[in-house]
Amino acid sequence: MKLTSYIGQNGSERIGIVTGASDAPEGIIDLGTRYASLRDLLADSEGLAYAKSSAGNAPSLRFADAKLLPVIPKPDKILCVGVNFASHVKETGREMPPKPMIFMRFAESQVGAHNPMICPKVSEKFDYEGELAVVIGKRCRYVPVETALDYVAGYSCYNDGSVRDWQRHSQQFGPGKNFPNTGAFGPWLTTTDELPNIADQSLKTRLNGQEVQSATLDDLIFDVPALVSYCSSFITLVPGDVIITGTTGGVGAFHTPPLWMKDGDTVEVEISGIGTLRNTVVKEANDFAIL
Repeated sequence: MKLTSYIGQNGSERIGIVTGASDAPEGIIDLGTRYASLRDLLADSEGLAYAKSSAGNAPSLRFADAKLLPVIPKPDKILCVGVNFASHVKETGREMPPKPMIFMRFAESQVGAHNPMICPKVSEKFDYEGELAVVIGKRCRYVPVETALDYVAGYSCYNDGSVRDWQRHSQQFGPGKNFPNTGAFGPWLTTTDELPNIADQSLKTRLNGQEVQSATLDDLIFDVPALVSYCSSFITLVPGDVIITGTTGGVGAFHTPPLWMKDGDTVEVEISGIGTLRNTVVKEANDFAIL
């Protein structure tokens, strides 16, 4: 089942089931007013069952006509993992991390699929990072690795857009990861029953149609169960929380010369079994302000 968040005809946030194949989505079955958000649906122990019971309904709009929001527009937490693919560790020249490297994103830094990612006017070093997003489905703390997947609702694609010069102002990544509208999240949540072994899937990133990143998810240093277990040890995870699992080798900063995203570019993050997150890139104007 593919679940998405979008803007309804009256301008309010809606949630629905995406019909059609992952590479050819057709429509959205609106899930009505029972839940204000996908986060609220996941917080209800009967929420996913309710969604499945609605899967046979007729779509209320064409997928192509929907204005998509980030899959979880306002998560309680967005936990990001740095240098978590062996291929990325190799290209950075770092040593293998003994523990996951965690940093935070905030909700206003992300946009939905088909919406523009904004390259800040104060930087020319806007980089792509194709990543797997893990969405938590049940409240948990101190989860053992062996049962960690029981607390995952599903997966999505993420572009952890990085403003590299600001990221490198200090050892703290936060400034370079939180400019408004620099990260992209979507196009939908694919529930775990469709992906029983996420490590079997592959991730690819394309910039203007050219493949710039490619890896299988078994290249993760800390896999999904390990990350859920680790994060649930230092914080309580709640439904709708997002763990972004890190990017693979091939980021723009390590191309020669560096390959930065620029105004007019199209960037795609594709994960097999899930779908493709597609966004354009727009340069922030000098007089532009995101309200």
